Amino acid sequence: MNVTNKLTELTIKQAKPKEKQYKLTDGGGMYLRIYPNGSKYWQLKYRFDGKQKTLSFGVWPGVKLIEAREKRFEALKNIKQGLDPIKEKLDKLNNSIEKDRQNDIEEQRINNTFYKVSLEWYKRQALQWTEKHSADVLNSLKYHVYPSLGGRPISDITKKDVIATLRELESQAKHETCYRVRQRLEAIFDYAEIEEHCLSNPARGLQKIFIKPQSKNHPSIPIPELPIFLKKIISDREVFQTTRLAMMFMVHVFVRSKSQRLAKWDDFELDCDEPLWIVPALDMKMGIELHVPLTSQVVFILKEMKQFSGPDGYVFPQVRNPQQAMSVNTLQYFSNRLGYAGRSTIHGIRTVASTVLNESLKWHPDVIELQLAHLVGSKVRRAYNRAEHLEERRRMMEWWSNYLDSLIDR
Repeated sequence: MNVTNKLTELTIKQAKPKEKQYKLTDGGGMYLRIYPNGSKYWQLKYRFDGKQKTLSFGVWPGVKLIEAREKRFEALKNIKQGLDPIKEKLDKLNNSIEKDRQNDIEEQRINNTFYKVSLEWYKRQALQWTEKHSADVLNSLKYHVYPSLGGRPISDITKKDVIATLRELESQAKHETCYRVRQRLEAIFDYAEIEEHCLSNPARGLQKIFIKPQSKNHPSIPIPELPIFLKKIISDREVFQTTRLAMMFMVHVFVRSKSQRLAKWDDFELDCDEPLWIVPALDMKMGIELHVPLTSQVVFILKEMKQFSGPDGYVFPQVRNPQQAMSVNTLQYFSNRLGYAGRSTIHGIRTVASTVLNESLKWHPDVIELQLAHLVGSKVRRAYNRAEHLEERRRMMEWWSNYLDSLIDR
């Protein structure tokens, strides 16, 4: 491939722009096109399949004369072999772009670990969770999932990997933990699939192959023993008066213990014809505000409490630190001291109330469930009926308080 080289670097450097663009020919169809603005472009003119074509090699001095001649040599060699150099150049460019794209995809795949994606999911979901539930979820991932799956690309994790992680919990008889971790894994992979971090959900449909955890029953006082229990509360003179009042409040109102412990005077309307306790959504397990009608017996208990804790702050504070809510164990320890250790939990009081109210056949089951703050009906119905059946629940609570009084008077 004999080509006469005509240009030198000095010739190119000394070439000045003119009013119109012009060319400095080097040979073999290659020339340097010089534009009025001073730009100097390497180009190669050639014929391929009977058509005149122009191939660009770049701009001088970025592309030196020797580099331009090497590019010309390769182009002419391709033409001789029946290959169009423009097509070859485009193919190389496309291959380079595709390679860069594949590299980006691979880098993204490696960086999108289960740990990273699960934290994205967690931060979004935690906005609608309680602080305790948020901590429980994060800890379950930290201790039971991250050690085996955390550092792996989420798209690489298979159904077999997920099963192995859950089997480890099952082998330790942690069936409740296994159940909850499986639910969380399924939710995380659902999120990852939607965000296109993985192609499918390897945690979906696994509930059938794991042992279902046994539902937890909270021990409760047998109904016939309820009069004895009430009389023991009233007659105990060793316990603080605030603890005794708090226990009687619990028996009469049977709310969840957390809601009672965190109750504040601002949440109560006592000096009216229909006293009411509005439990804030933040203090409720399901995050839904609850309206609790208060009987005259409950109002009396609350007025007694005011001499110890009112009129501001917590209704049931700690004895030694009134600025803090009553301890989570205070009522349970009292119940244990009365002789019910292992036989009854504070949550079991709710079971007793539910049983008596249902067996009385006086109240609709939905009304009882609403008073227990259990979810009844659709999500929309629950959101817009926080005080649902309030009048009937008020009558029911009056019946319950009077029933308790009758047991004490026996």
